[in-house]
Amino acid sequence: MTTLFRRKAVAVAFAALALTLAGGGIAVAQPAAKAPAEVTAPSARQPGDGAQPAVTPAEARKAKAALAQGPSTQATAPGTISFAVVSSGGTLLRGSPEVVSATRYGPGQYQVLFTYNVTLKGYQATIGTTDPYNVPPGGEISVAPRLQTPNAVFVQTRNSSGSPSDRPFHLAITN
Repeated sequence: MTTLFRRKAVAVAFAALALTLAGGGIAVAQPAAKAPAEVTAPSARQPGDGAQPAVTPAEARKAKAALAQGPSTQATAPGTISFAVVSSGGTLLRGSPEVVSATRYGPGQYQVLFTYNVTLKGYQATIGTTDPYNVPPGGEISVAPRLQTPNAVFVQTRNSSGSPSDRPFHLAITN
């Protein structure tokens, strides 16, 4: 009698396995036909997608010269703040003594240059007017270290729909 139950148990197990394989099969992950564009070609980024413009040799010389000036010792003390107010056209309107210049590269792309290394500092930026009586235009702003330039910050502004757009801004670097 026990032999009969063992044979039935084995037969039932094989039947369940056969039905599982025949009915549902085994799911196997198939590789995607095409890899995402970001993976295959990271250099093929579109304008306005957050990519920074390349640093020209003239900009590199200007950044080195500004770094050679060096800031005052009080300017980079912990807890101090350096700031810049930049127009939508990329003109530096006012700022702390450590700010050298502002440059506009294209729609919504700016660089702010300082006399000291700002790579390990805190960056805060906001879209702000340069006129004390007006409300700033709506939009978005992003701040990042400038590629290959330790004493510069890259700022990108966008309109409310997310398209690159020139906006005036206020930038603060916390030391």
